[in-house]
Amino acid sequence: MKLKKQVTVCGAAIFCVAVFSLYLMLDRVQHDPTRHQSGGNFPRSQISVLQNRIEQLEQLLEENHEIISHIKDSVLELTAHAEGQPALPHHTPNGSWVLPPESRPSFLSVSPQDCQFALGGKGQSPDLQMLAVYSLLPFDNQDGGVWKQGFDITYEPNEWDTDPLQVFVVPHSHNDPGWIKTFDKYYYDQTQHILNSMVLKMQEDPRRRFIWSEISFFSKWWDNISAQKRAAVRRLIGNGQLEMVTGGWVMPDEANSHYFAMIDQLIEGHQWLEKNIGVTPRSGWAVDPFGHSSTMPYLLKRSNLTGMLIQRVHYAIKKHFAATQNLEFMWRQTWDPDASTDIFCHMMPFYSYDVPHTCGPDPKICCQFDFKRLPGGRINCPWKVPPRAITDANVAERAQLLLDQYRKKSKLYRSKVLLVPLGDDFRYDKPQEWDAQFLNYQRIFDFLNSRTNLHVQAQFGTLSDYFDALYKKVGIVPGMKPPGFPVLSGDFFSYADREDHYWTGYYTSRPFYKSLDRVLEAHLRYPLSDYALLSNARRNLGLFQHHDAITGTAKEAVAVDYGVRLLHSLTNLKHIIINAAHYLVLGDKDAYRHDPSAPFLDTDDMRPSQDSLPERTVVKLDTLPRFLVVFNPLEQERLSIVLVLVDSPHVCVLSEEGQPLPSQLSAQWGSATDMVPNVYQVSILARLPALGLRVLQLHKSFNSHATLKSSVRLYLHGRDLPVRKQEAVPVHVFPATTDDFCLENQHLQACFSGHSGLLQSIRRAGEEREQRVSSEFLVYGTRTSKDKSGAYLFLPDGEAKPYAPKDPPVVRVTEGPLFSEVASYYQHIQTVVRLYNVPGVEGLSLDMSCLVDIRDHINKELALRFSTDIESDDTFFTDLNGFQIQPRRYQRKLPLQANFYPMPTMAYIQDMQSRLTLHTAQALGVSSLGSGQLEVILDRRLMQDDNRGLGQGLKDNKRTCNRFRLLLERRATANKSSSFFSKLASVFKALGFPGTRTGSPEVQDSRPISFPSLLSHITSMHLNAEALVMPVAQEKPPALRSFMPLSTTFPCDFHILNLRMLQAEQDDSLPSAEAALILHRKGFDCSLEAKNLGFNCTTSQGKLALGGLFQGLELGSLQPTSLTLMYPLGTASNSTNIHLDPMEIATFRIRLG
Repeated sequence: MKLKKQVTVCGAAIFCVAVFSLYLMLDRVQHDPTRHQSGGNFPRSQISVLQNRIEQLEQLLEENHEIISHIKDSVLELTAHAEGQPALPHHTPNGSWVLPPESRPSFLSVSPQDCQFALGGKGQSPDLQMLAVYSLLPFDNQDGGVWKQGFDITYEPNEWDTDPLQVFVVPHSHNDPGWIKTFDKYYYDQTQHILNSMVLKMQEDPRRRFIWSEISFFSKWWDNISAQKRAAVRRLIGNGQLEMVTGGWVMPDEANSHYFAMIDQLIEGHQWLEKNIGVTPRSGWAVDPFGHSSTMPYLLKRSNLTGMLIQRVHYAIKKHFAATQNLEFMWRQTWDPDASTDIFCHMMPFYSYDVPHTCGPDPKICCQFDFKRLPGGRINCPWKVPPRAITDANVAERAQLLLDQYRKKSKLYRSKVLLVPLGDDFRYDKPQEWDAQFLNYQRIFDFLNSRTNLHVQAQFGTLSDYFDALYKKVGIVPGMKPPGFPVLSGDFFSYADREDHYWTGYYTSRPFYKSLDRVLEAHLRYPLSDYALLSNARRNLGLFQHHDAITGTAKEAVAVDYGVRLLHSLTNLKHIIINAAHYLVLGDKDAYRHDPSAPFLDTDDMRPSQDSLPERTVVKLDTLPRFLVVFNPLEQERLSIVLVLVDSPHVCVLSEEGQPLPSQLSAQWGSATDMVPNVYQVSILARLPALGLRVLQLHKSFNSHATLKSSVRLYLHGRDLPVRKQEAVPVHVFPATTDDFCLENQHLQACFSGHSGLLQSIRRAGEEREQRVSSEFLVYGTRTSKDKSGAYLFLPDGEAKPYAPKDPPVVRVTEGPLFSEVASYYQHIQTVVRLYNVPGVEGLSLDMSCLVDIRDHINKELALRFSTDIESDDTFFTDLNGFQIQPRRYQRKLPLQANFYPMPTMAYIQDMQSRLTLHTAQALGVSSLGSGQLEVILDRRLMQDDNRGLGQGLKDNKRTCNRFRLLLERRATANKSSSFFSKLASVFKALGFPGTRTGSPEVQDSRPISFPSLLSHITSMHLNAEALVMPVAQEKPPALRSFMPLSTTFPCDFHILNLRMLQAEQDDSLPSAEAALILHRKGFDCSLEAKNLGFNCTTSQGKLALGGLFQGLELGSLQPTSLTLMYPLGTASNSTNIHLDPMEIATFRIRLG
């Protein structure tokens, strides 16, 4: 009774606080200075403000009502728990399972200030919004003459008389860290020769310039050259002849890569440059990624770069921007209210970054100035007019011809400064090419510069030479907005280089490796003990972000090389995590002994080879208890189902303190109808500490009341298949069924087709109406014409056709206290939809997996489509790099394949009532081809090359497991139409005042913007950062203790993106005493209902006290820096309190004591 009184008093106190806070909010709204009107006049803008205030007040009332109801529930639950209610799941009379109440209250309260950000409305609209540009353009692909995808360019000869044309020719060599050859083969065959020649040839003439971007290659070369050569490189950089552009480990793909890995490879490159050469990159260079994400300008801006260049953009957009002189612009983030994310961006105007498409609009002429193609060489000009060496006799005519191209190209830009790249893939690998290009061009420059009547100044330059000259010409300092230049927001997907050839296939190509990439990332977020192995893992992950690696567009042997590197690093990281966990869970740290030959902990799973799916470790039970150490890689505590395989059905799970934990015993299935003998799944409900380690015990027990068995129904649909059962798990076999059936937990009911076993509908608890969410598998073919789908291109032969396997599926329904699931076994797909019977995040969405094997398909692509009655019209939303959401529109004027977009972590559709989000654990291509639809490409098998240089199809498919979460949310405003405040708002609308937007509100705006809910963010984190289960190998271990590193709860909207040890000054195999802490404050949408979320965190208006965050560790120093730690931001202070605005990523150099 004493506990009951304490709980009631506590609940009453919180209730009083909530009521008082509501009073203060009402008081604040009433005394808001913006409300005071002048006289009796109600301007339209102030009515709009008043209406917004009313809606905010309504939301505040709703939130406070929810908080109070949560408190009541929590008090009742605690009271019930204190009165001895059962602590384990139990059956109710209607046959469903009921979980015990939580042992502590858990409710979410979001400050109203934290909800303002997602409403947008601040700041000016950009001049160019890419969603609007797409709606505007006809995409008619008219023949433009010599510039086939453009138009005829004319100029007046005297245009430069008062303001001469400044031309910067920028020599470059694009080195792919793996594509046709592996990274190492390219290095030994070509790259080392390019860089060796560069040192030699650049010293011959101080007017020569060169740029380099891929630090993965550069660092390998650096390790193999003499001190003398290193000194020469430093001199070339110091005198401005050689520039490091972007400075990342690779030039990353921008479609499939996750922002964690994009930042990590950028840090890896920048830290290498700083430690070895003392260089800080100033300009970004991305000539080859297949479409461009708006995440990249944000990362470059926050790394203190002031300019950037992009190339692969849809040819119709290039033409439109060229015609309007908008090829250079300030690129701004969609959410940015004050231009703090602006970065100057140069878009190349023509088809390619090779020499024929960079000097001007006519490739036939430009090719004549690629002096590697001089007669007698290995390559020539396809236009049949070869280059001619420049002599005194022909220099006047040759220079005039080239100048004409320069002038025409400059007419597409706003300034009289012109950028002319000079290079191609793996160029300048022989001394003869250096001589041919540099000597011939220098003769042309000398001629042009000596003729004052031509009004041109031409020279070799670096990328930053060009940007500096441009800034000087328009009279600004780097980083500022040039007067008269436009502001753009949005992204540049999807890319087409000609006709209807959309590069949307690579969003899914080789999904096995896209999945392995994300698994490696989840193991790499925290500082661990072995710095050399950790550094190697970062570099292998960084290498895989290359735009021919994660894209799935390299040769088969190269894909294997990437896979071997990823697996090698994953295996190493698992061992490092094991060693760290071993030390941290020991009650007596002095007892720690590291023995590599006999690890203290086993890994959670293992992969026999680089193309294998993981195989879970089986724990062998005996008379002595076995211990598990479970690592939660998230900064939030989580209540999760922990899965472990054991060799006996007689098992009992206890906490560290010896209390029984709820667990569910299931069979381990080897196929649709075969249970694996002597292997069982135990699913344990466990609360895992944030970033911590939880110790659990497994006992062999023959009478455990806490371990409850699953029941299984197996529907064979008329197929004569033998069923191998295990006595411990009851199975009921049914020859056929046509009846639909449902599974439910306390949050959801999911209904399935009896025949197909596929999802049909979802109903949320407390709602009468079902939401149709039917799933089906579809197949795309490819064209019969010469142009067919390949690794890059998606060229379907029309709309998708239903997947038609030769046999009906075997459907297996498993029900139990902690989860229930439906598994459907088709010829090429095994799909499992699981519903967790868990309070909070895990139980609010459907867990889905699709095990795909299409190795017997020929020119087919397998898709999964969800069809709903959500009235999404032509609008859907996809994420960019797991960092931000980009609204999309289905464009009927474009071919089907043009409407697919990358989906690294999520996509959703919505209307005024609902939002359906598909979360993914691997990057795949996604679209919404009709209202209420969401469709994802699971795998693609293509027998031919698509003529983009690879020379292969996609025939090395693997058995691939694609993992998803399906989350249905309701808008909090959807059910409030009868409320007083809504009626008041509707009165204002009836008077003709502007109101809230309908349909998909974010897209009607001139600043299209959308955010996931907090629940959606955390669901994505749960999916992408699974708990790691490590069995203790020893049978009689010393005393173990759970490890909880955080002393306070992290705010819900803060994410520790990385906590990364930094390299020691002298030795790159050793860490320094400092670490980089990278935090991201997520933007989120408050308008989706937030009931029973089970969070124990809240939001804090962006404030975070880092001082006492880590238990037992003092924060010795805290220095805010640029994103990649190259520049300190302000001075290091003793204060450890920080503030972050929504969506911002911030890096801190910290010293932990």
